[in-house]
Amino acid sequence: MIEAPFAEISGINDRADLAEVERAARLDIAAALMREGVTIVAPDQTFIDADAGAIGRDAWIAPGVHIRGDTSIGAGARIDVGCVLTNARIGAGASIRPYSVIADSAIGDRAQIGPYCRCSDTRIDEDANIGNFIEVVRSHIMAGARADQLAYLGDATVGARANIGAGTVTCNYDGKSQYKTTIEAGAFVGSDAQLVAPITIGRDSYVGSGTTVTKDVPRSALALSRVKQVNIDDWAKRFKEAGGKRKDRHEP
Repeated sequence: MIEAPFAEISGINDRADLAEVERAARLDIAAALMREGVTIVAPDQTFIDADAGAIGRDAWIAPGVHIRGDTSIGAGARIDVGCVLTNARIGAGASIRPYSVIADSAIGDRAQIGPYCRCSDTRIDEDANIGNFIEVVRSHIMAGARADQLAYLGDATVGARANIGAGTVTCNYDGKSQYKTTIEAGAFVGSDAQLVAPITIGRDSYVGSGTTVTKDVPRSALALSRVKQVNIDDWAKRFKEAGGKRKDRHEP
């Protein structure tokens, strides 16, 4: 194993030598940052490019993190296990939870991202929350907005304090072109909604759970597109008595 100071002048004859020199360089980068007040839990398991931007004092970086390209991290931010940041701007006090991938994006102060979140070509403002298993692409999420789990936001603008329910999808691509979804401030989008772009969800409006929205929703309105629920009495009992076989495959 190559140790400093000899790593700076060692020869590289194969991939094994290259890996050792790269390891020594990574440890040097991590050591310099730790002396400036950055916490790096496992320097030998953290990958920080030499050309990365500034990492602020009291930032916390967990094992398995990759910081690539022109990435900067604000003071007091937390980057948890397995995150990959490429050309990203992470604001002060932001929290990037485990196994999130952020590329070419800006994350505002105190924003909460992940776990298992992907952001690309996106701006997320201060105090926003983008939670579990969410993909955000070419979008702007404004201050205090939240999408807590299982959503796709593509080519979207989400206004301040808006809420995006679980399972919501912005249907931004029709097979040929991509279209914009605008969700204005204070809007509430219920779970499992499909927003067929181009479309605007008005300020302080509501979209009911399970709704497919195909036209603009006015300010403070409620949008619903559900099929009326029908209950068939004793159907389950009759179905079991018939041995689990339907008399007519077209009947429920």
